[in-house]
Amino acid sequence: MENINKEDYRERILNVLEMVRPYLNADGGDIEFVGLLDDLTVQVVLTGACHSCSMSIQTLKFGVEQAIKSAIPEIKEVVAINY
Repeated sequence: MENINKEDYRERILNVLEMVRPYLNADGGDIEFVGLLDDLTVQVVLTGACHSCSMSIQTLKFGVEQAIKSAIPEIKEVVAINY
């Protein structure tokens, strides 16, 4: 994948995250974009209340991932990484 394409994906992903962020913020959480792997897997970090919430995987897969895949069908998956 060329850098220009990766940058285009990055901007599109950030736009989707801005749309879902208010829902996460309402519950005291947030999300940060970490990176996009060559296989089009999006890496994020869940922060705030989302970091320790027992429902964070459901939020990630059925909320964030579905929103990103709906807007950018080429995306393979969204995974949360921990620092």
